[in-house]
Amino acid sequence: MADVRQASSTLTWRDTIARWALRWDIGRERAVVEPGLYRVGEPTPASPVFVTANYRMTFDLVRRDLLGIDSWLLVLDTNGVNVWCAAGKGTFSTKELIVRAAKSNLSGHVNHRTLIVPQLGATGVSAHEARQLGDYRVIFGPIRSRDIRAFVAAGMKTTPEMRVVTFTFAERIVLTPVELVGTLRGWKLLIPVGLIAAGWLLGHGSLAAACQPLVAYIVGVLAGGVLTPALLPWLPGRGFSLKGALAGVVAGAAASLALGSEPLGVAAGTLLAASVASFVGLNFTGATPFTSPSGVEKELRLALPAQAAAAVIAGVLWIVQYFLG
Repeated sequence: MADVRQASSTLTWRDTIARWALRWDIGRERAVVEPGLYRVGEPTPASPVFVTANYRMTFDLVRRDLLGIDSWLLVLDTNGVNVWCAAGKGTFSTKELIVRAAKSNLSGHVNHRTLIVPQLGATGVSAHEARQLGDYRVIFGPIRSRDIRAFVAAGMKTTPEMRVVTFTFAERIVLTPVELVGTLRGWKLLIPVGLIAAGWLLGHGSLAAACQPLVAYIVGVLAGGVLTPALLPWLPGRGFSLKGALAGVVAGAAASLALGSEPLGVAAGTLLAASVASFVGLNFTGATPFTSPSGVEKELRLALPAQAAAAVIAGVLWIVQYFLG
């Protein structure tokens, strides 16, 4: 018989620090929970069964919000990815649900066939297939785990408010650190170094000139990773790449003018900042439930060539400025 672990609804200071670290993309490779069946409180065979992903932050939030509810928590193997993203990738799926329930010997612990699946997992889990393949009745719960207690109190029924997808300022800003840290990982660390070297050479050894490409890059990162999510509802356009590009144009032009750049330098700095901001903003697409995988793929096909072209043109303008200077 598969082991059933106990999941506490009380988060420790270590859990809090780990969640904070994950916001900064620290320890991401260790943010995986063992899939399987967990007890929350003192559940009986008649207690409800909630389903979640094995991403540490998701698991912690769900068990915290199950405080006072004796229940079972079935954790699917989503490779350490949250429910929304895993459903889109096909790992939070009907097949995994059926397989995990069998491997966990769920039927040996409960006397019913009802599974409560988070609403954001609906793109990956089919209630019809779950009934057909495993004789399970799937109930889609609220979007946010903090509504679970109200959901249970209402007889396992969601209110319209529980099904509304939000992406408020606070919900957007809390995601920015991981996007910013992502620009400083691996080969991306070479970009600032290369920009300083290029600026130094093209600026005839001038420190001010050497800083221009680097400043444009940094401004682009901040415009795409901070300004774009902060101003998301007010930036024109639907695509995140376009919104990021517009934020980058304004921020890049302002920074270049503040540095006292020549007209060609202003144009180059603006283009590079727009390119970088568009790329970073596009990466932010995966953090919102308002986008679809097909929509993201289409935007990638259109945006990436434009971003590359803008960066190349920026480089050409700096080279032209070098020969004219």
